Amino acid sequence: MSGTVGRRGRWVTFTPEAPSEDELALVSRLGPYVFRVTLDGSEVEYDLSDCPCPQLARTLALALADLGDSGAIGAKAAFDRVVGAVRAFLVHAAENTSPGDGDSRLLTASRLPVALVDGFEEALIARHGEESYTAYDVFRNLMRLLRSLDEGRPEVFGPEMKNRVRFNARRLRPAPATPLDAYPPETFAAIEARAEQDVRAVLQRITAGERLAAQGADPEVAGWDKEENVLWHVMHCGPLTRAHTREPRYWMVRKMGWAFAVNERVLLTHRDMVPFVVLLICRTGMEPECVTSLRADCLVNEAREFVSVRYVKRRAHHEVVKTLRVGDGGSVKQPGGIIRLATRLTATGRRLAGSDRLFVTLAVGGGLIADTSSGQLSNPIRLWMARTGLDRLQDVDGRPVRMDLRRLRKSVKSRHYLRSGGFLPDFTQGHTREVAARHYAGIEAHREVHELAIEDALADAAAVALAPPTVLDEAGRRLDNGPTVLTEPEVTAVRGGESDVFLASCRDFHATPWAPPGTACPVSFWGCLECPNAVFTLRHLPSILGFLDFIERQRDELPEPAWQARYGVAWQRIVEGIRPKFTDAQITEAAAIAEAAGDRLALPTAFLTTLATP
Repeated sequence: MSGTVGRRGRWVTFTPEAPSEDELALVSRLGPYVFRVTLDGSEVEYDLSDCPCPQLARTLALALADLGDSGAIGAKAAFDRVVGAVRAFLVHAAENTSPGDGDSRLLTASRLPVALVDGFEEALIARHGEESYTAYDVFRNLMRLLRSLDEGRPEVFGPEMKNRVRFNARRLRPAPATPLDAYPPETFAAIEARAEQDVRAVLQRITAGERLAAQGADPEVAGWDKEENVLWHVMHCGPLTRAHTREPRYWMVRKMGWAFAVNERVLLTHRDMVPFVVLLICRTGMEPECVTSLRADCLVNEAREFVSVRYVKRRAHHEVVKTLRVGDGGSVKQPGGIIRLATRLTATGRRLAGSDRLFVTLAVGGGLIADTSSGQLSNPIRLWMARTGLDRLQDVDGRPVRMDLRRLRKSVKSRHYLRSGGFLPDFTQGHTREVAARHYAGIEAHREVHELAIEDALADAAAVALAPPTVLDEAGRRLDNGPTVLTEPEVTAVRGGESDVFLASCRDFHATPWAPPGTACPVSFWGCLECPNAVFTLRHLPSILGFLDFIERQRDELPEPAWQARYGVAWQRIVEGIRPKFTDAQITEAAAIAEAAGDRLALPTAFLTTLATP
């Protein structure tokens, strides 16, 4: 039997040789299967030595450690769910390993059968149901780890398992979760205003400390009895620790409020990061995890009061570098100004930590943190809300508001959606239309807007339900049964051709339903086919049939949806409302005249006279 243990107690390889019963018992007890990962800013230890299937457990423990070290999961709660899924699967594997696969204590990742993975899904369905989100979350987390293992150690799985880990569940289909709602507008405005106020306060505090530190010198030479010397030490040598408060010579540090109070006079703290992150999300709508992972050089392509923010967005199995164009300027009213200010205030911490991250912050113990995730801000956000009184604001359900950075982003998207009038093409930046509609447009905050839109659409549909076209014979008699009432002067004008406009006669060219009274009709010439002012006679039939021939030829050249949108109503009005009012002989004669004119549509005499008048 042989084994190799790696750093921090990680088992990297283990290969039994001709195991006896005693060796099998030893394998079952071997451990520890311990690994440590940093989550929510603290190192957390996990131990899988009590799990069955020890060889498989050791491999999965290594995969878990690698997943944690990769930074793909920064929150302890999320990582705990992956560990819980692994534990549940190992128990299932121990109970369901078939005799043909050998002793479960010798089951390895390379010999892991696909049927065992699918069986775990079936067991979850039997326990929770196909639409259970709990079951889906457990299985999804297991598959996430198996994919991570395959990506990091591609030699482990065979072809069949490699194909299986490419997708999650076969049958589990959880019911769609209700998307997060936006904050009420007044609540969002209050949060944004308070964040801006606190950002300005941080600026005043740090710049005042830096001015005082500039007057100091090295306290090891000039003495620790002056504030400016103490601050000089922090800026040039790093944050003070508790050790700087124990010896008598550090009495000035104790007088200034102990180590942390001194450090925060020239360094951005973990709690200072909250208003910066909140304000940036409120002004840009960026994802919280993208804001917290910004680099100090993230601003690129400056031009005319605009700048691009370059950031990294994590996808399921890879990272994507993206840019967002934002306003720039000399104040925190613009996103570019906020980032420049953060870059300036974290310069000292970044130099001391040797990091290129935008947010390098001071921890309570005196250390510098350069890799804060959005999940690690949960407690500082809660304290910020309580300190500022924002937790007394009301949410949409009337309850006290709870800060969720994702809802801040949703509120920004909601504001954009309302400003764009619900026009999805203007709203889908960074998303597909489906995601934008499902997760950002289809939220409770937009219910009233959507209901009003439906009411307006129904009203518009009723208004567009056009009356039948008004058609007269040569004697001025009505050939239609529509509701339009024609006066004698109007009938006379129609018969004389004095009011002809392209495809019809117009009862009043300057009293159109498509423009304010007194304004000439602005619609295209086939708009007459939908206008209640239009009156059609035999004189117009050649032009109408010529236009009908044209739009039918267009049907062969345009996609059907485009043709319907452009010509569908006009075609229907001619074919169903105008042409049937004339006899076959009249239609034949008019068609012959239209064919003689070719593709040219004859202008009415009245228009030609107007054009010829100087």
